[in-house]
Amino acid sequence: MSNSDNILIRETVDGIPVDPAPATARRRRAAKADSAKDEPRERPKADRFIWGIYVALLFISIIELFSASSAEVRGSNVYEPLIRHCIFLGIGLALVIWIQNIHFGYFSRFASTLAILSLGLLVFSTMFGAEINGAQRAIKIAGFTIQPPEIVKLTIVIWLATILGKNQRPGGVSTLAVVKVAVIVVVFAGILWINGLTNTILMMGVSICMFLIGGIQWKKLLAVGAVYAAAALLLGVVKYAGGSSTEFDSAAGNGGIPTEQSSGIGRQETQIGRIKRHFAGVNPSDPIDDFNRQVVFAKMAQANGGVFGQGPGNSRENARLPLAFSDYIYSIVVEDTGFFGGVLLIMFYLLLLARAGSLAYKCNRAFPAFLIMGCAVLIVFQALVHMAIVTGVFPVSGQPLPFISKGGTSIVVMSMAIGIMLSVSRFAVTGSDKKANQDELDALPEDMQAANYANQE
Repeated sequence: MSNSDNILIRETVDGIPVDPAPATARRRRAAKADSAKDEPRERPKADRFIWGIYVALLFISIIELFSASSAEVRGSNVYEPLIRHCIFLGIGLALVIWIQNIHFGYFSRFASTLAILSLGLLVFSTMFGAEINGAQRAIKIAGFTIQPPEIVKLTIVIWLATILGKNQRPGGVSTLAVVKVAVIVVVFAGILWINGLTNTILMMGVSICMFLIGGIQWKKLLAVGAVYAAAALLLGVVKYAGGSSTEFDSAAGNGGIPTEQSSGIGRQETQIGRIKRHFAGVNPSDPIDDFNRQVVFAKMAQANGGVFGQGPGNSRENARLPLAFSDYIYSIVVEDTGFFGGVLLIMFYLLLLARAGSLAYKCNRAFPAFLIMGCAVLIVFQALVHMAIVTGVFPVSGQPLPFISKGGTSIVVMSMAIGIMLSVSRFAVTGSDKKANQDELDALPEDMQAANYANQE
């Protein structure tokens, strides 16, 4: 009997021929399912929501930087500041695309090394760095300016996420992790304090938020707060109690405000003067001088914006407001787009934080949850601090608006933070797929495999 006869018999019932197609289709489906098990899983895509917010911020940055840079224009090339800015935005975009393709597990392996290297850069810039706007905290190399405080903020977030990810327990973060994080933050804050009070507060705030994300017990959180407060008090006593040689000019109508800003390491007089002027406020009758120029013109710009603004490029104060393109660019945003545009920009940052929170909650592992939330909190907190300074809620201090302000180091660092967030959104497992979970465990070091207990409650 031939093979064709065997096939015919197998495909008949009681001698009646049956169409072999259904059986053949079943066999093909089974074979396809078996081969699918052996095929590699399709690589997930990065979160489109985060990408959308990032691209929107880039467009806003290009428009507002061009509007705010009139004071920088020299000669006939009015586009020079914008071109420089776009180059850094392009570098940042390239970093985002590159980092989103790196599995987030690799960042934990180099976290402590990167943080210590950034600390070395910070110490070097504080002692031997170039002075910019009265602060000695920059390093100039081959015509480029590097701001180590900006680098420190991101490396600390990665290091803290690594420590907390290793020490996540069902009841929250372990005591050992709390002690380690508190010590690290205090050490870095002590060096940042010399030139950047705002950066110190920002770092402490980000670390507390990361503690809360890990479900820290309230007793431990209060203890951390007490340690931070004691450290700040001690640093303040060491820095300010020695007195200063600042001269006061009561005739200037400044109520005992220092008449000149100090430069170099310390900057005690500058910081004390800014705090005093903040609480004293600015009155319409006060003369405009070097002390209140930023505050006065920033308020004028925001008042000129009204509800819907003057339109991009129609700013009236961009030529008079010092550092309109960096530390005070939010006032130009409000002048161009009004109250509506200012609130919309705030919403972009808050939506970024909300999306990161949603993704972090779904993560099966603790480390990616800490990592994505730490990066999001860093970006959003810095944006809110910048806005608080510009609107007069906080004293004057140099803090760039992420992705919007001019500043190569800030743009590069914040772009790297976005890339890390996209990496987590792409590779962190959020479901119950056994193979996917096993692949994630294989990609993570053994001590970084703690579960994210927040989504298991």
